[in-house]
Amino acid sequence: RFLKTIDRVVAKGLDLHLICDNYATHKTPEVKAWLAKHPRFKLHFTPTSASWINLVERLFAEITRQRIRRGVFKSVEELKAAIAEWIACRNATPKPFKWTKTADTIIAKNRRGRAILDTVKSGNQPLESEH
Repeated sequence: RFLKTIDRVVAKGLDLHLICDNYATHKTPEVKAWLAKHPRFKLHFTPTSASWINLVERLFAEITRQRIRRGVFKSVEELKAAIAEWIACRNATPKPFKWTKTADTIIAKNRRGRAILDTVKSGNQPLESEH
């Protein structure tokens, strides 16, 4: 329903670039068939276990839960003002995020992922069990 709504309201001449979590939903036969019929939808996937993306998702989840979900907004301006107020309150007592992984660990994981991506792009795709 979400994609159909976007397809309906966005000007037909525009490509639609969607940033998606690297989850298997897009691999179902129904979704594959729908996307094949709607080539203006371009899917881009976040890296698996991308810790910085997880932080962004957590922030949006908190805004949604604490301020947006039960709110009533009569205009986009009211919604923007509510979000700005929430951010100001949050920033009044900031709590820094502490990374639990070392830079070396993150870089090594990135290199492993890059190697797999390069293998897939070259056509020498490993078997699922090799991931």
